[in-house]
Amino acid sequence: MKKVFVFAVALMFPPFVMAEPDVKGELSDAEIAHVVVTANQVDIENGKLAKKKASNKDVLAFARRMVNEHTDVNKQVKDLTAKLNMTPEDNTVSKSLKADGKTDLDKLKSLSSTKFDKAYIDTEIKLQQNIIDVADTKLVPNVKNEELKALLVKVRTALAAHLERAQTIKDSVGDKH
Repeated sequence: MKKVFVFAVALMFPPFVMAEPDVKGELSDAEIAHVVVTANQVDIENGKLAKKKASNKDVLAFARRMVNEHTDVNKQVKDLTAKLNMTPEDNTVSKSLKADGKTDLDKLKSLSSTKFDKAYIDTEIKLQQNIIDVADTKLVPNVKNEELKALLVKVRTALAAHLERAQTIKDSVGDKH
């Protein structure tokens, strides 16, 4: 189950999906691995901020979960790429993901209390749905290595669980704004 989270984070950011049209051809396995690591890192940073700023106990618990699971997934991706003697390669998608992640993080930094909670959960919902879409249409169909593909396929289940949990939390924070 932990392996599933690697891909989940990689796909969490909508800019990742939206910025991709200028990418020519398929992503290589090394590029896919870099997207996964980058996305996980962006979500870890958002989760760390939420651990400091969240006022809702469910939002705080979700943020802790995101930090722990995405940190673990990044370790798994790094271990797998080392085993495969693969160096993750930066690409247009990962660069866009990182830049857009910084923009989202900066927006979240400006909020506090219940406004932060709602914005953080809204961001997570949007990211999780986009990740699922990208996993289904871009990453899994293009990955060549069977071990990396198996990891990505397992992540799909975690993505759905993250989305469902974030939607449940939204119901408890959404009516306060």
